[in-house]
Amino acid sequence: MPNPTLERRILRLQNRLINPLVAWLIARGLEPPTYAVLETVGRRTGRVRRVPVANGLDRDTFWLFAALGERSAYVRNLRADPRVRIKARPARLRDGLRSRWRTGTAHPLPDDDAEARHRALGRGRPGYRLDGVLLRALAGGNRMLTIRIDLDRE
Repeated sequence: MPNPTLERRILRLQNRLINPLVAWLIARGLEPPTYAVLETVGRRTGRVRRVPVANGLDRDTFWLFAALGERSAYVRNLRADPRVRIKARPARLRDGLRSRWRTGTAHPLPDDDAEARHRALGRGRPGYRLDGVLLRALAGGNRMLTIRIDLDRE
């Protein structure tokens, strides 16, 4: 059963502390390897919207998990316009150290088992697995939504 009070507290912590801190680090080139930036276009304003997300980069696919499902603002934005940009650092060092912008097309997968996929992506990536704790707490009984972003070939 979802707990609206807990959800509000976690959202407040995420939106007022975690996201601004991560955004500040990324803007200065100090991006934590466990984070990436998702760029969408606002469905009502047409403005570019950027939000820090867990780094789900896996070769030419980026996996994103929305704890609030369809209620997440970025999910509503990408439903209106599925073309997105992702700035992410490769998970494996041999692929490079610096993050860079890549474009792609987002595909929400409502029938996917988001928790199982998140656990599978987290194998060997401790920071990514730690993000899962916050993600599951924010979901609080809601069904998380998996989003697959097919990145364009470079």
